[in-house]
Amino acid sequence: MGRDQDEVAGSYDRLASAYADRIYDELDGKPFDRALLDRFADQVRGHGYVLDLGCGPGHVARYLHQRDVKVVGVDLSPGMIETARGRTPDVDFRVGDMLSLDLTDASAAGGVAFYSLIHFSQAELDRALHEIARVLQPGAPLLVAVHRGSRTVHFDELWGIGVRLDFVFFEPEPLGDTIRTAGFELIEVLTRPPYKGVEAETERIYLQAARAEPSRGPS
Repeated sequence: MGRDQDEVAGSYDRLASAYADRIYDELDGKPFDRALLDRFADQVRGHGYVLDLGCGPGHVARYLHQRDVKVVGVDLSPGMIETARGRTPDVDFRVGDMLSLDLTDASAAGGVAFYSLIHFSQAELDRALHEIARVLQPGAPLLVAVHRGSRTVHFDELWGIGVRLDFVFFEPEPLGDTIRTAGFELIEVLTRPPYKGVEAETERIYLQAARAEPSRGPS
């Protein structure tokens, strides 16, 4: 990992326990998110393992696991992975880097990336999405969630804990273009206002994509 990635991992190591205490049950108050995850579960169930990319304490992975989806949670932070394993021991959680996934080509039946693309520069985002495309099967769905906007917010402290994190906000069209360029078909883009009192009060974007089928030459 580079220096920035080391800082992201170290920040989330320090945040892991407090982060889990605050957000682990947040899906209980997010019906829109649950509906999208339910639809994703229906698409992938029985087709092999799917990836929760940047899984944090594992609450999205747990939600999918409870819906009979085989999930592998991947996160840069060893502290987050330790927390996730403690809370949902039946799920396979692994320390890993989205910029270089330790997975074989076309091995996963789908992927979710909820607020895990938000610490990348544009070049890193391009690389991460190409890497995700590499490990997904042709036609496999990818569900992405991000904050909407055109700013980057820096934090040196969260909940009284020292961190060094930049949170990147996105607009739908540029992010959709980046996803398409990485090898995906963009299927749907949805937005919603914040759930006040449940989450950080920012507008949210959800992008549903599918790994593009290999192009065929002339017959």
